[in-house]
Amino acid sequence: MSEAVEALVIGAGSAGLMAAEILAGQGAPVVLAEAMPTPARKLLMAGKSGLNLTKDEPRADFLRRYGGSAPGLRPPPEYLENAEMGPAEVMDWARGLGVELFVGSTGRVFPVGMKASPLLRAWLARLSGLGVELRTRWRWTGFQDEGWRFEMPGGVALLRPRVVVLALGGASWPRLGSDAAWVPWLRERGVMVAPFRPANMGFRVTWSAPMARHFGQAVKGVALHVGDRIGRGEWVVTAEGVEGGGIYEVAAAMREGATAFVDLAPDLAAEELARRFAKAPAKLSVGNRLRRVLGDPLRAALMMEWGRPLPAEPERLAMRAKALQLRHDGPMGIARAISSAGGIAGESLTDALELKALPGVFAAGEMLDWEAPTGGYLLTGCLATGRLAGRGAAAYLAAARR
Repeated sequence: MSEAVEALVIGAGSAGLMAAEILAGQGAPVVLAEAMPTPARKLLMAGKSGLNLTKDEPRADFLRRYGGSAPGLRPPPEYLENAEMGPAEVMDWARGLGVELFVGSTGRVFPVGMKASPLLRAWLARLSGLGVELRTRWRWTGFQDEGWRFEMPGGVALLRPRVVVLALGGASWPRLGSDAAWVPWLRERGVMVAPFRPANMGFRVTWSAPMARHFGQAVKGVALHVGDRIGRGEWVVTAEGVEGGGIYEVAAAMREGATAFVDLAPDLAAEELARRFAKAPAKLSVGNRLRRVLGDPLRAALMMEWGRPLPAEPERLAMRAKALQLRHDGPMGIARAISSAGGIAGESLTDALELKALPGVFAAGEMLDWEAPTGGYLLTGCLATGRLAGRGAAAYLAAARR
């Protein structure tokens, strides 16, 4: 089977859906090919714990949370600026789908229902109304005879599109569809792709036996300091190590080798903490003394785990509790990371996210070499780059028709 199509979007995650929306909104007939049986599986997975769409904060602060890992990569905030899509625009877009939103105390933005499925249903209905043809179980398997080869139900298809947007994802959560199989096919065509690495991941820890009783418990009320980054979110102690939002906020720097320090009492000055240690009854055991002052058995357990040998002097004990080194054995694997760093390098892209080596082919989402912490930044980045690639593809088609 060989078929000529006007516009082809490969990958029906958030970036691909947005690119398809922009293209179809400009009047282009769009075929949206998705390898999995249903679209947007990673979006739905994110919605299981409450779909964090974006973060309502000043644009300059928002853009500072984005970075890239490849040498010479232009900063991803340029892509967000070019797309003209930040927190306010994401909120307007979601409300346009009929989704009611609320802003949490930390500025994170969620649907009132906290789920992704109602938003996705409304989005797919909009795309259908625009004429987008969704083809599931269509897996791109590379190039053939200047066409795009797909394995699909019933055999093999060869599509010959006038313009293409690639939104195939990175290398995290491969069971949801992002397996990075596309890397060698693009590299063979001259596209530079930085190696993938885990992002927004946990870190492996070899715990002592007494820590087993705390597995599954959340670490609350602490601050993580890594260089100039500070994470105040919760994180969880597991049998494998530590993971959770507070860890993800500083995970990129930790992955690069920066040392993480835990402040077990971030709302107390060191002098006040020392005074409380000094007032604790001398007859208490070390563990009970720590629990009495720190107010939490898990925080006391972390102090016992990472702070030994514990100093006897209250002042030194307080300083240890205010800067407790988080001792880990490296990041957890990319297969269970929430996102990935690495991907198509900025040198291979135009400002419109067109691949310089493949005119008429655009890329968006986690295929690009950028990363950001959880908290709404990831999803906003995917939507923004999808919008920018969709705009570029629509402009390319318009120029080709003239």
